[in-house]
Amino acid sequence: MEAASYSGVLSRAKLPASNHHKFNPTHLYMKSMISLSYSNSRVCTHTRSITSVPCRASEGLHDLHKTSAQALTFVSSDSSSKRTSIVGGSYLCGPVMRRNPAGKALCTGGVATYGENVVEDQSHSHATEDKVGVLLLNLGGPETLHDVQPFLFNLFADPDIIRLPRLFRFLQWPLAKLISILRAPKSKEGYAAIGGGSPLRKITDEQANAVKMALEAKNLSVSVYVGMRYWYPFTEEAVQQIKRDRITRLVVLPLYPQFSISTTGSSIRVLQSIFRGDAYLSRLPVSIIRSWYQREGYINSMADLIQKELEEFQKPEEVMIFFSAHGVPVSYVEDAGDPYKDQMEECICLIMKKLKDRGINNDHTLAYQSRVGPVQWLKPYTDEVLVELGQKGVKSLLAIPVSFVSEHIETLEEIDMEYKHLALESGIENWGRVPALNCTPSFIADLADAVLEALPSASAMSTPMSISEEDDYDPVKYAIKMFFGSILAFVLLLSPRMIHAFRNHLL
Repeated sequence: MEAASYSGVLSRAKLPASNHHKFNPTHLYMKSMISLSYSNSRVCTHTRSITSVPCRASEGLHDLHKTSAQALTFVSSDSSSKRTSIVGGSYLCGPVMRRNPAGKALCTGGVATYGENVVEDQSHSHATEDKVGVLLLNLGGPETLHDVQPFLFNLFADPDIIRLPRLFRFLQWPLAKLISILRAPKSKEGYAAIGGGSPLRKITDEQANAVKMALEAKNLSVSVYVGMRYWYPFTEEAVQQIKRDRITRLVVLPLYPQFSISTTGSSIRVLQSIFRGDAYLSRLPVSIIRSWYQREGYINSMADLIQKELEEFQKPEEVMIFFSAHGVPVSYVEDAGDPYKDQMEECICLIMKKLKDRGINNDHTLAYQSRVGPVQWLKPYTDEVLVELGQKGVKSLLAIPVSFVSEHIETLEEIDMEYKHLALESGIENWGRVPALNCTPSFIADLADAVLEALPSASAMSTPMSISEEDDYDPVKYAIKMFFGSILAFVLLLSPRMIHAFRNHLL
């Protein structure tokens, strides 16, 4: 995830002509019944883990977003996942499951199809030639140092990241503005250290071209688009191009292996708001691949990279395999029902099983990086675990950025520079790092297969707007909220005590 902070942006269905980096707020949340498909459960066995990574089915699903008018509903046909002990034994590694209070099995990954009726409009009929589109979604990143501050504003203004109570949502923009101004100098230092900007757009464009060629090699002619959540090309721009190209079926592929409400969820919310307000798009058959961390091709690709890097060490069997994933606030998991933690743990389980099948039985651990602010984030923290491993006598370590499929600031600066320095300073003598997947052929081939598998299930993504959401679109009420809210926000946020608090926790 781009920038050395975990944040988001307020979005707008159409970009303003005068100031492209600001969006109007759309507090829209997914309400469609979603049907998910999975592969069969896999049995995982592994041993010797310093920090054990459970692979389990979770109980007690909360709403995906507590403040939303209606939460996502996941319906699974596979309820066979069971929880067993991971201490010295085997355990199931199937799709991560959750259950609602009524006991119905609910799933957190797979392919989502919206609506129940396939489009019957003549423009999408079988009589016309299919024009298939694939939309790759990613975070985006500033391409120059001048872009850093507006990019950070977009990050911190996303209500799926800084989750304010509804009563205080009018503070979203002023709060994002203040934080982005305060954090910009430090973030610029990070981007300057990796060449003055993020390589994420270039790499994502390369991935898009590679996926297009892979699909064409499989006899499917497609147009592939790139939509970034917080910087150019924005998702809104990509969708408008899809409309201009008169695409008749669309597969949406977020480049996040694991689902989180703050990544894939935020991007889907933006798509829904755009599609709902457009007559053509609201009838367009769409299939969204919500998560794909459990795909065999992805797991094999990760195992290949790890195995290759292990061979660079003099004593590969002594190397600690260190998975570092991007963190999310604990409240997302405990209060909003974010499946990210469960999916990440299952992902590690599957990768380690694949390595064990190849005779690789190294110790491993999982930690979370990139926390920011005064709230509690998923533990253990990467920086703290590195120090602990050094104190325990670990001498060789292989870092794996497991939640990232492209090189960006959190791999190139945070892991390669900050964490490497900390590890060596803590007593670890031999450091290695697995590269991001980028355009690894086996990875690209698996993404192409995922598109082919999702395409037949595409259906319309039109959903009704709730009363509370309609209220947000009232221009008079919105103007009043913004006027008085901005005055109150700047009075509060620009007070010396508040600025001091932000500097202590966010810089």
